Amino acid sequence: MRPLIAGNWKMHGTLREAAALAEAVRAGAAASPPAADLLVCPPFPHIHVLAVALLGQGVAVGGQDCHAAAKGAHTGDVSAAMLRDIGASHVILGHSERRADHGEADADVRAKVAAALAAGLVPVVCVGETEAQRLGGEAEAVVRRQLAESLPDGFAGIIAYEPVWAIGTGRTPTEGDIAAIHGTIRDSLAARFGAAGQGMRILYGGSMKPGNAKAILALANVDGGLVGGASLVAADFLAIAASAG
Repeated sequence: MRPLIAGNWKMHGTLREAAALAEAVRAGAAASPPAADLLVCPPFPHIHVLAVALLGQGVAVGGQDCHAAAKGAHTGDVSAAMLRDIGASHVILGHSERRADHGEADADVRAKVAAALAAGLVPVVCVGETEAQRLGGEAEAVVRRQLAESLPDGFAGIIAYEPVWAIGTGRTPTEGDIAAIHGTIRDSLAARFGAAGQGMRILYGGSMKPGNAKAILALANVDGGLVGGASLVAADFLAIAASAG
């Protein structure tokens, strides 16, 4: 399975900064093509400009969220169809920051995933435990529940395991812990979706950086990374992608 290295730019960057970062990623990938697919997910206002600039350049563009409804009186929200219309091919859903900051439950994520699939987007669905849940021995149970309740029937997309306590902290689980959770995710996907589940990408996210990427990406059932802070530096993002080879 060809790895995917996805950059979640979160709420960072002016349009000029985003365009410069995208160009640096494009140029770096063209000069030294990584053995991985590349995806960047900028803030909503920058998606169309980057999608046009990167069209046919080997770097896909995605959104960071979408609404479950196709249209309507939802001030401040963006539909999956709108994302698709302006050039996005993927959308991140269920990120822990959305779950925590906006109170999104698994049922909300499930509805958004269904909307993304209906619009022709590839959903990147995030799951992961808090530190208290890990210390309580609940990590695998939490992830299984999130998968069961966040994925609609007929799901076809990508899963990203992001331990909440590792996001943006510089801390990462042990390689054994990462492999165990990814194995749990693979088993859950295969049990529910059969052969299709066996072929779905599972990304690791949570303080992935050039120094630890190679070891993490070599683990069983780790099919790429969802990269936060390190994706804001083109050289670091490309170094992570190079580690996938």
